[in-house]
Amino acid sequence: MIGIFVSLTLAGTGHAEPSPTEIEAKIDAQWQGLEPIIEQRNKVKSELDANRVKSQQLADQLRPVALKVDLALSRVSAISAHYYKGGSASAFNAVLANGSPTALADQLSMLDHLARSELNEIRDVITLKQQYESQKKPLDALLNEQAKQEADLAGKEQVINAEIKRLNDLRLKTYGTTLSSGPVRLAACPYDYSPDAGGRAAKAACSQLNRPYVFGADGPTTFDCSGITMWAWEQANAGVHLRHYTLWQYQDTKRITKEQLRAGDLIFYYADRHHVGIYVGGGYIVHAPHTGDVVRMKRFDEAPISGYGRPVTS
Repeated sequence: MIGIFVSLTLAGTGHAEPSPTEIEAKIDAQWQGLEPIIEQRNKVKSELDANRVKSQQLADQLRPVALKVDLALSRVSAISAHYYKGGSASAFNAVLANGSPTALADQLSMLDHLARSELNEIRDVITLKQQYESQKKPLDALLNEQAKQEADLAGKEQVINAEIKRLNDLRLKTYGTTLSSGPVRLAACPYDYSPDAGGRAAKAACSQLNRPYVFGADGPTTFDCSGITMWAWEQANAGVHLRHYTLWQYQDTKRITKEQLRAGDLIFYYADRHHVGIYVGGGYIVHAPHTGDVVRMKRFDEAPISGYGRPVTS
């Protein structure tokens, strides 16, 4: 996806310098190539973190079980050593002394009985250990694969950061600031307030107006687009735990129509749903637009909408 980035220049040979509106349009277009990568990294990082926790939990569960198995097998080994030194050798001497193999057979039979008794006691423990190991093996393979994906996306981060710097420099030269043009607050925020969970989430989002955009951030002082919606709903204390990835948030919300919109609902943008904002009433959303900008209000229908979602409260 990095290859889709378009080179932006302030001036070209024989051409007039582009207007601020043209520059902003180009910046917005280029950001549409950056943001899907950022959201993809949010997804991989979240999955990797969650699977690392699972792997550690399995390792913690395996440790005492493996210790029990090792201790039991040590007891079997000790029995074997005892009967080898004190039992089998005596039996062998008996065979040599009186020519009777019965003593040796008895000793080996007792050894076999005791060893089987020990192993029977830990059969369930060994089975449990095998179950944990069978779960951990594919998880470890998945962790390796996700670590490679994370490393690949981390490698692209340098390119992303270079693009971010260039966009910021372009805005700075055009506007004298790295922020997008226009006010952060366009109306009362939230425009429609109610004490329910959606209203509380909208109010929380509004409280973060003017906070910086930082990709991969989910608060409490910096945010990206799915980070601000995730954080806002966490503050609502309604049992809603959105995940830090736009497509997951789409999956985790109930489908509604434009006519059903109310404060706290999520609005998803573009065909691949790589951007999301939280509705605050009156036709406005609060969203974290892009790097170099801040959390701000915006008319909800100023970008192509791909769906509406309502978090399901507990």
